[in-house]
Amino acid sequence: MKPGWRTLLLQGAEAVAVLPVFVTAPLFRSWHLRWGATEVEVASPLPGDGLVTTSHFTATRAITVNAQPEEVWPWVIQVGINRAGFYSYDLLDSLGIPSSNTVLPEWQNLRVGDVVAPMTAKPNPATSFVVAEEKFPVQLVWAKPDSSWSWRFTRLPGNRTRLVTRLKQHYRPGRSLLLTVPLLELADFPMMRKMLYGIKKRAEGNSMPGTR
Repeated sequence: MKPGWRTLLLQGAEAVAVLPVFVTAPLFRSWHLRWGATEVEVASPLPGDGLVTTSHFTATRAITVNAQPEEVWPWVIQVGINRAGFYSYDLLDSLGIPSSNTVLPEWQNLRVGDVVAPMTAKPNPATSFVVAEEKFPVQLVWAKPDSSWSWRFTRLPGNRTRLVTRLKQHYRPGRSLLLTVPLLELADFPMMRKMLYGIKKRAEGNSMPGTR
């Protein structure tokens, strides 16, 4: 569904408000590359680490969700343009189309080799993330040339989940680097932080009765 002008106006105001975070992200690089994560989480290996042996950008971030791993998982695997969106700044990452607030059944049958988290309307399998590994509801590994994106869902007492995500990127010389470097060094942190909060909000709002 195309967004109305009021939605676009609100999204535009939100994007403008967060602009200083985009601009200053490089100044706080060492901090935001480990936002929310503990020392142990940053140092611990994650599945998929070996897919990118020389990483110029490694971001390990984490958040605690008051819902069980089985309730968090569906929100993660359905992200992407023409899917559920990225639960982030919709004007910037989904052309203003609002991110879904419901679990979409058509994107829940994830298999190794599937294209995942598409960032364009017509994803190219050669340059898009694909599922490299999936173990429900414990871990996910998405990979594309020179990049890996890993997720770990750790069950905590009180029916909670510790969600840890790691993005690794090798900066390969070429024209694509002109887009990749600004995207990661400026935009990745504010958008990923909002995405994690978006996952948390949705999973907690739809958790099963009696689990919070």
